[in-house]
Parts: sequence; structure tokens; C-alpha cells
Amino acid sequence: MDTAAAEWTARDDGREHRPPGRRLGTWCAGLLLAGVSVVVGFRAADSDGITPVTQFLAFLPWLLAPTAVALLFTLLSRWWPGTVWGVVLLGLLAWYIEPYGKVGDPEGRPVAALRVLTSNVEFGQGTGSLVTAVRREKPDVVFVVECDYECDVLLKRDLSKDYPHRAAVEGGGSEGSVILSRFPLRPTEGVPGTMGMPGAVADVDGHAVRLQLAHPMPPLPGQVDLWRRELGALRDAAATDPGTPLVLAGDFNASQDHAAFRRILDTGLRDASRLDGADRTATWPARTAPTLGAQIDHVLVSDDFGASSTRILDLADTDHRAVVTDLTLHERR
Repeated sequence: MDTAAAEWTARDDGREHRPPGRRLGTWCAGLLLAGVSVVVGFRAADSDGITPVTQFLAFLPWLLAPTAVALLFTLLSRWWPGTVWGVVLLGLLAWYIEPYGKVGDPEGRPVAALRVLTSNVEFGQGTGSLVTAVRREKPDVVFVVECDYECDVLLKRDLSKDYPHRAAVEGGGSEGSVILSRFPLRPTEGVPGTMGMPGAVADVDGHAVRLQLAHPMPPLPGQVDLWRRELGALRDAAATDPGTPLVLAGDFNASQDHAAFRRILDTGLRDASRLDGADRTATWPARTAPTLGAQIDHVLVSDDFGASSTRILDLADTDHRAVVTDLTLHERR
């Protein structure tokens, strides 16, 4: 029997149609490809779109899975235009999964070194685990996100001897945040937001380094505009005082697949994870990471810094994984 003819059956009225099984496969493939196309389309347009596109963009690499399933359906149902559609989508996803932003080593000579750790302790619940990690990793600067009143008390009790300098925005639940430092700090105004985002200038072996904690609102349905504005405020802060080296770290509630986050990188900042080959390593949600998740916790640095030994740490009692990285400050030419 001719293969092409076998794809069709005759109706009573003499017209031909696909067998029901293949028609169902075509519909399933079309729905999957259409859904993925919407998200990829906004990514191609350099836009974060609206709910639920904004939320799906955080998991852009995982859209390879429904695209592959859709391709399988197109092959089984012999829907060749759909196969071409799916291959194009796979190509676009592979293109956008590539790391975004600048790379390269600083040109000046090294003048100072510091280790940075950032952790979201989920309403203070992971504070005990964080303290253990800090004592093990011995960072010079610690960014603590969602540090409630009890968390603040525990940090003062357990870490104030090793970290005598601090900049904080006190608050309950997710509103509190703290920067701990071995280096002397001069507090700055920080970045205004729904949740605390303190800032400071550190004296790192005689060199001024700006420290800014990041914790914009998450892009929940109905709050995408607020999330976008607070990421914009972080971008503005990153562009301020370009003459001073900057470390901008914390829970950004955004990945490199979000246009609002890429605008921060466009100021010249670089993700320490990418500099050290740990890009795309999921930090949230901790329960399913690294198998399934998004990298929304970042340590961003100006081009004065090199980065090495970046690690993603699993902490108990929090839905975020911590990021620790070794930074080298280079002299500007």
C-alpha cells in the first residue's frame, strides 16, 4: 500500500481525513508548540510579557522537554509542517540558553581578595544552617535575604565576633535583610523597595568597594509591574558611581532569561557564576534543584573583579540554595 495514501481514510461523503489517533497527535503537538512559541516569542522580542509568560521565562531551558514531546507527536502523526516548527523552536531555545553578558579577565594587577556568600534563609528559617555554612566557608562578606527579627538576633549572637560590621534593614518575614562584613562598612541609602535592600561601602584592604543587597518582589500574578520596577531600581543603582567597584548580590527573583535582569547586566556587571563556569546552576526551588529549577540567586560584580571557586550550597530549612564565590579585585588602569 502507498504510505502517503495510508495516512488518510475515506468518509461516507467521499472526502478523506486523518485517522483519529493521528489527528489527536497533531492537536497535542500543535498545542505544545503554540505554548512554547508564545514564551520564546517574548524572549526573542526582549520582553518579559505578562503572567504567565513572565513566570515561564524563569524556566526557559526546561521548555526543551515539551518541545521534544511535541516533535515526537509530529513524527508519530506524520505532521511534517509541525516537525519543521518544532525544529525551529529547538534551535531558538538552544540559542537563548547560551549565557548572556560580558566575560573577560580584568586588566589591572590584583590588589585585594574577598570571598562573598549570599543566601535567602526563607523568613529566617534557614538561619541556623546558614551560620554553619558561614563558619565552614569563612566568607568575608555575607548577604542575608529574608532575615526576620529572630534571624537578626541569631546572627548578632553567633557571628558578630567574626563579622563586626553590618548594614541592615530590619523587618519581619521577608522584609528584613542584612549585610555582614569583616571589612569596615560605611552604610549607604541602599535601594528602596517592598523588601529590605541595604547597601554599604566596604574598605577592602584600603580599596572602596560598593556592596548592594538585591531582593526585589517576585513576579507573582498581579505584581509583575512592581517586580519590573524594583529590578529597574537595582539597575539604576548599578549604574550609579561607576568609578567604584561594585558587588551586587542576593535573591533577584529573576534569571538571565528575564529582560529586566539582562538590563542590569547591560550596565557592565557580570555574573560571578558565569565567570567561573557555574552559569545555569539552579538555586531555586531547593527541593527540586539542581534537577529542576532556575538560577535566581546571583553575585554580580563590576569588571574590576575576577571570580573563581564559585559553588552552590545546599542549606537546610530554606527554599533557596546559597552561592559562594571567591573574588579578586584588580587595580583600574
